[in-house]
Formats: sequence, structure tokens, C-alpha cells
Amino acid sequence: MRLSVTLDLPTDPHAAALMLSDPAYVDQKVRASGSLEHHVDVTGSPEDAFTVTTRRAMPTDQIPGHLRNLVGNQIDVRLVEAWEAAAADGSRVGTVVVEIAGAPVRLSGRTALVANGAHRSTVTYDGELRATVPIFGSAIEQAAAGAIRSALQVEQDVANRWITGHGQAPQP
Repeated sequence: MRLSVTLDLPTDPHAAALMLSDPAYVDQKVRASGSLEHHVDVTGSPEDAFTVTTRRAMPTDQIPGHLRNLVGNQIDVRLVEAWEAAAADGSRVGTVVVEIAGAPVRLSGRTALVANGAHRSTVTYDGELRATVPIFGSAIEQAAAGAIRSALQVEQDVANRWITGHGQAPQP
């Protein structure tokens, strides 16, 4: 199934890239997602290309009960965002992959960070979510899509607080 989610950020693309590549921000958003345990790795720099890799153990409470026996009490989620170097206007593109260990689910797609007016930008995640279970595939995809959307809504909230707290939001 196709999945597309956009985050609206009250800051320009350069400042957004600084945030997205900051290990402290990444750690904060992963913690806020409800992870039971996690690991964060950021390589590269916001002035060039950078890659953000997170691994997190997540409870399965967002997965419908009749599907939970397929994945157990927790799932291990690996997320990799590989951002290319910025264009002259600060925009950048990249790839995103989400894999769930022990579950036949994978999201792969593209990311984009672009200006959206003065002191505003958007981050878009657009990809294909696939579950390779013959009978329950569609239900698993729907559950995974809901969990991914929820996690990105949490990220939106964390990003807004981060930007406000770090003085990257435009001043009135």
C-alpha cells in the first residue's frame, strides 16, 4: 500500500536539517514514540549528506489482537533515513526504509525536505508499505500504516517543541 505523510516545520530547511541530524533530537523523538529500548546512530553532517539510523523495541499494543500472535509482545523496528546534500535553496531529498524484525513488513520510499514559505518547511515521507503474509497481508499493512502515522505525529509534536526550545522558530 502507498503511504505518504508530511510534517510541517516552523523553520527553514537549513535549520530543519540541523535538527534532523542532531543525535539529541533523534533520541528525543524515539523516546517519545514509546520505545521500550532504543539505539540512535547519526553519520555525516547537516552541511553535507547524513544518515540517521534508529533501532527501537516497541510494544505491540497498536497491533490488533488477532494479529499480535504473529509478532509477539514487542517488535524491533529499524528506521534508516539517508539524506543527500542540500541544494542551493536548502532543500534536500533522500531515502527511507523501515523494517520490522520478526514481522514480514517493510516500508521503502523517498523523503523530501523543502521550503514552504518564509521560515517554514515540510518533510515528506512517501513510500510503499508491504507485508508479505498471504492471508493477513492487508490487515498487517493497515496496522503498520497506522503505527507509522502515529509515530510521525509524535515526531511532529517533538519537532515543534524542539524548534521552539532551540530558538529556530521565526520570531514574531
